Amino acid sequence: MHEVRYHGEIRFTRYLDKDGTPLGELPDWAHQAQPWVDYYQQMVLARQLDTKAISLQRTGQLGTYASLLGAEAIDVVCARLMQAEDVLVPYYRNHAMQMIRGVPIDQILLYWGGDERGSAAAEMGKDLPNAVPIATQCLHACGVATALKYRGQAQAVLTMIGDGGTSKGDFMEALNVAGAWQLPVVFIINNNQWAISVPRSKQCIAPTLAQKALGAGIRGEQVDGNDALALHEVVGQALERARAGKGPTLIEALSYRLSDHTTADDATRYRPSEELKDAWQREPVARLRNWLHRCSWWDEERENAWQAEAKRMIDTAVEQYLAAEPQPVDDLYDHLYAECPPALAEQREQARHKQARQQGGQDHE
Repeated sequence: MHEVRYHGEIRFTRYLDKDGTPLGELPDWAHQAQPWVDYYQQMVLARQLDTKAISLQRTGQLGTYASLLGAEAIDVVCARLMQAEDVLVPYYRNHAMQMIRGVPIDQILLYWGGDERGSAAAEMGKDLPNAVPIATQCLHACGVATALKYRGQAQAVLTMIGDGGTSKGDFMEALNVAGAWQLPVVFIINNNQWAISVPRSKQCIAPTLAQKALGAGIRGEQVDGNDALALHEVVGQALERARAGKGPTLIEALSYRLSDHTTADDATRYRPSEELKDAWQREPVARLRNWLHRCSWWDEERENAWQAEAKRMIDTAVEQYLAAEPQPVDDLYDHLYAECPPALAEQREQARHKQARQQGGQDHE
């Protein structure tokens, strides 16, 4: 005798088509200018920052940088929906989230400039710094969520991961423990279709990545990651459930990486140009702008004014970043041991002398 022991489904949410036209009657909460104007402004700011960061890297003023081009809606909406007491556990493509949650832009640039002080800005509060190892941040998020649940705090943890990261064991272990312990954590997959040079189709044959939640016994769903309205609904509900003690959620946000993987990558070597051209027709910034224009909540005058203000904010932050004093060489050696070993102490002295000579040479010039 055979019987079905489990039925599962993955819901997909989208409200606007690629041109910003509503696909049907919109919910009541969509019929007002806010938060949509704010979302759009933050997306524009994030894109301008991204462009400037790449320019700084190309001119040797910033280290290897991971662009967020094409994922602005995911970062902005998630960050805006989080409460101050919630905890962000980011990966290396969430600088817009950090900016929106209060980290000064010059501190974000400091991190990408190779200065570890950029990982410890006071404005980060209890948010964690960037995670570069793939998928480990998901386990860290579960650790934070465990602490919140243990203390009875009605807060949520949100962590982000790329589609390639979902193939890692750390990710699956995090889902399992989040489900078993019913932790207040929201996992967001930024499915930008490429894990460096490996396309989504070669990473996992399942029709969705969201269904990986089913094996852990938690809620899983898909959302159009280029649709700010859809993200607002799906992510907002997931965060509310987490804060209310109703367990974790896995959300697969469908987007497209419009940039190289990082500035050390050349996507033209593996990605079809026609695919990229098609993806630009679905990108999130223009989609939301078109909808705002249709609703008469935005116009060219406001667009030009905000573009100029965003440029001013970023230019000021870049000046602060470039003017920052060099990180003390002692930072390479301190905080490694309770008592500095003699060999390391000797290296520290040598490094101090070298830095002093270099700074003396610069002063002389």
